[in-house]
Parts: sequence; structure tokens; C-alpha cells
Amino acid sequence: MKKFIILFSVVFIFLITQNLKAQWQLCYGTANLQVYSIAASGNNIFVGVEHNGVYRSTNNGISFTQTALNNRNVGAVAVNGNYIFAGTDFDSSFTAYIYLSTNNGINWSQSFSNESSFSSFTVCGGYVFAGTFENGIYKSANNGTSWTKTCNEWCSELVSSGNNIIEGYSGIFLSANYGGSWTCISNDDSIFWGDKYVMSIAASDNRIFTGLELSYVYLTTNNGTNWRPTGLSGCIYALAISGNNIFAGEGEGLGGVKVSTNNGTNWVDRSEGGLQCVNCLCIANNYIFAGTDLHGVYRRPLTELIGIKQISEIVPSSYSLMQNYPNPFNPSTSIRYEIPKTGLVKIVIFDENGREVESLVNEKQTAGTYEATWDASKYPSGVYFYRLTTESYSETKKMILLK
Repeated sequence: MKKFIILFSVVFIFLITQNLKAQWQLCYGTANLQVYSIAASGNNIFVGVEHNGVYRSTNNGISFTQTALNNRNVGAVAVNGNYIFAGTDFDSSFTAYIYLSTNNGINWSQSFSNESSFSSFTVCGGYVFAGTFENGIYKSANNGTSWTKTCNEWCSELVSSGNNIIEGYSGIFLSANYGGSWTCISNDDSIFWGDKYVMSIAASDNRIFTGLELSYVYLTTNNGTNWRPTGLSGCIYALAISGNNIFAGEGEGLGGVKVSTNNGTNWVDRSEGGLQCVNCLCIANNYIFAGTDLHGVYRRPLTELIGIKQISEIVPSSYSLMQNYPNPFNPSTSIRYEIPKTGLVKIVIFDENGREVESLVNEKQTAGTYEATWDASKYPSGVYFYRLTTESYSETKKMILLK
């Protein structure tokens, strides 16, 4: 009996410890610290905050220190190679600035000034684009030495995907030629009407998601010809994409982070650990970072949110794809695989007719052993195949879903 009690206690403590780990961890926070923007370059993480400028982490978010830009409201940060950009709110003289650092925030210089606050940056095709709330969009072809206006539209969000640049405020506009011309892609009057302002945008491949004020997150897969509501509504201040996974940061009420693995049809609340009032999201180095309103910066391993776990960091001698377990299965199964070097990893599920039914993994991973879980609850019984693909390796195995 005594041995049983000891064993139970050990298991209980282990489960509690694991549960505490499986939640958002506060990286940096002080009283009333409002975080507006996050950008990453390698292990350097930069955050723009209210009043106190830009903070930097050199160890992937474990700790943060204030940079020399320390007395401004910084609403936007971006990185392009060795260049870090910070866009400010207008000051008492009604002037807003873009500041530039080429030495990881040790020193900053004024790159550009404007009478409207800077809201967002994006980098595309060697150009840096800066959006303002009331005075259009500017671009630089020389990392901030000079800037030219490329669009007169007001801008609250600015993102890029491939060669496309997408911006939004009272509508959504797209440029396919690096700002040379812009086309409105928000002509669906059933969605974009009245005072439904654009609060967030994320884009990847042919998908564009947008969160509208007091409305739904919407999706288009044909550059705005058609839009459809996803299953999420509210004040979504931030959107981010990793492979087939979409992350939404809610900025009012209890807020938090919601995750969808099926293009927004269903969402799961993943705010474990008390994450609230999310203003911005950034995915970097297999982590997702969340900047919050009055609470600071949080981070969490991406694998905890998308069903991929790194089992070991020991470098395997070769690529390997194991048989799924259990097999047959109902409704979920685990797939373990090994990769000997860092690179893009894909695991795709096919039905017996060779049609792709789900992309399980689609991200850059470091060397190690991983395990991905496939939930097949929405698929019928039958034979399925799963394929591991990297730059230099491909292997396919069969599995059976039996309901």
C-alpha cells in the first residue's frame, strides 16, 4: 500500500508538472506593459511597446533588455537582414518616425518622418514597406536610406505572401508588383460594409485571412473574388499562419489564442496559462510569441499547439519514417519520424485513390526525432497513406482507419 501511495504521488506530480509546462510562459512583463508588435531574426526577438520603445531578446525570448530606443510609442517593428525598423506613434509635435538600427538595437537613427503614426511593416522582394494609419504606404528599396509613397490608402495591417502585398483598413487592397499598383479585393458588400474596419490580416499561398471589427474572421482563396466567414468571431487583433495551422489572437475580454487546423472551419481555444488580450503574434524558431495588452510578452513551443512533438534532440544517423501506432486506429494515430539535419519537412495524408486529404506537417524543423498526431475523426474508414518528404528524402507508408 505504501509503495502504491508513493507511485501515485510520483505520477501525480509528473502530470502536474507536464500540465504546467503545456501552457504559455511569460517571457517579459512589467506593470501595464503594452506590446504592439513582434519581429524575429535568428535568436533575436524584437518587441515594440508603448512609451518605452523597443526591447530585444538575444536568446529566443528567455530574457529581454531595453534597447537604446527607449522613450517612444513603437507600434511596428520589422527585420530585413541586419536592418531593424521601428515605427512610432506621432509625438507632441504631431510627427511620427521610422527608426533604423544596423547593430541589433545598440544604436538607432531616424530614417523617415511623417505626420501619421506608423502601423505596420512588411518585407517583400527586397523592398521594405511601411504603412501609416492616415497617410498611405511608403516603400524603401535601400533599407531605409530613402522612402517613396506607393499607396494613398489608410493602413492598419500590412503583410506579404510571395510577390503579393496585402494591406487593409476600411477595405483590403492587393499589389502584385511591389506597390506599383493596387487593386481592391474587398468588394463583397455583404461582408465589407459600414464601419467594419480591418483589424488583422495573414496570408500564405492562395489564402488570405482577415479579422474584421466586431465581426468574423473571413477567408478568400481567390484574391477576394469570394470571401467566406470562418467559425471565429470577435475582436481578432492578430493572425498568423504556420503551414496549414492558423492562429488568432483575441484582444478584448479574456482574449487569448485560438487555433484552427482546417482553414478556419473549427477553432480550439489554446490560452492555457491565463493568456489574455493579445495584440500581436510572431512565429519563429519553433515557438509562437504573443504580445499582450498590459501583460507583456509570452511564448510557447509551436509543437504544443499543432500536434507535433519533438521526442529527442539527438541527431539521428539517417532519415526514417516509422509505422504509425496504433494501426488499425480509431480515430487518431501517432506517426514518429527522424530527420538528421535541419530543413523543410512535410507529412501529407492521402486516401487510397491518391487524393491528398490533409497536410499534417509543413514546416522547417531542426534535426531530431518527432511525433505527429493525426485525428481522422472526420474521415471514413479505409486505407490511407502518409508520406514524409524533405529536400533529399521521401518515404510512404500505409495505415488503416477502422471505425
